[in-house]
Amino acid sequence: MSAQLSYKYFTVKGAPGGIYDLAPYAIDTFINEAATGVMQFGIGVVQGANVGNGIAFPDSNASNATFEGITTNNRTTERDLEGDLYIRKGAPIGVMRYGRIYVHCDSNAAPAYGDALYMVKDTGEFTSNSTSTVALKGRFLSGVDSDHVALVELFNEAQ
Repeated sequence: MSAQLSYKYFTVKGAPGGIYDLAPYAIDTFINEAATGVMQFGIGVVQGANVGNGIAFPDSNASNATFEGITTNNRTTERDLEGDLYIRKGAPIGVMRYGRIYVHCDSNAAPAYGDALYMVKDTGEFTSNSTSTVALKGRFLSGVDSDHVALVELFNEAQ
C-alpha cells in the first residue's frame, strides 16, 4: 500500500484548457460540431455551421473573423476506461473569449514571454510563428513545457 508523503499548495503545471487565475475572463458555451474525439481542450476553435451556437475545429479557411476562442476544460468530461478523453459531437463546451488559459502549442513552437499569439490553421494549436496561422489579439505569458503546453492571454478586444 502506498501513502501520500508530501502535500503541495499549487498545481505543478497547467493542463490544456485550464484557467490560469482569477483575472477577468469570459467563457461562453457552444455546441461541439466536430466529430467525437476530434475536439480537445486548450485549442483554438472557429464558428460552426450554426454561427453563434456551434463551434468547429479550425481548417485552412480559419480567420480572425471566424475565431471564437479557446476551449476550456470545465472538468465535467470523463475519461474512458483506457484513460482517453473524448469530447462528443453535440456536447456543450466552454470557450474562453478573453482571459488567461493554458493551451496546446505546435510541436515547433518556441515562444517567450510577451511573444505574439497565432493559431495554427488545421490544428487549432498555438505558436509565435506567423506562417500558415491566424494572428490573434493576445500574447504568450510563458514558454512551452515538455508536453507542448504554454500559458497565453487573449485580450478583451474583438479579433
